[in-house]
Amino acid sequence: MSRLLEKYRKEIIPELTKKHEYANVMEVPKLKKVTVNIGVGEATQERASLDNARKQIEAITGQHAVITKAKKSISNFKLRKGVPIGTMTTLRGKKMYEFVDRLVSIVLPRIRDFNGISPHGFDGRGNYTLGIKEQIVFPEIDYDKVDKVRGLNITFVTSAKTDEEGRSLMRALGMPFAQK
Repeated sequence: MSRLLEKYRKEIIPELTKKHEYANVMEVPKLKKVTVNIGVGEATQERASLDNARKQIEAITGQHAVITKAKKSISNFKLRKGVPIGTMTTLRGKKMYEFVDRLVSIVLPRIRDFNGISPHGFDGRGNYTLGIKEQIVFPEIDYDKVDKVRGLNITFVTSAKTDEEGRSLMRALGMPFAQK
């Protein structure tokens, strides 16, 4: 069992139950899944850049990544429907908790001029999206083999009903939110 999952079961559930006065343990918000994706805009011209991004996301997550395709055509971006434009993977269970633990304890402190993550990334239903400007902050990425520094988005999908419950869960999991 991962360190963070054990902490969630032993410390976070009682803490959140007390804070939000839940009547049942099943009401306590939990992390359902974490999606990690990289948009590769230049993939329309260079197929190799998409493959490099897919390999990097697989190294970061330890799981196979899929290629995402454009849902609609946008002429200003020279984009046609069905053209590959990014890569993503969805983490659940043990791998998800291990990834979040690594993110909080290793990756976020390595970010240059880090003052905490934005508390405004919630969607109104307790889910949180975090953008990282450089994939090279992950220790799994070999800087010498990187063709281009890319950003990536990490979305935390929770069972929380409100942003405040989601914020409490994310803070309890160790997310260092910046002071407002």
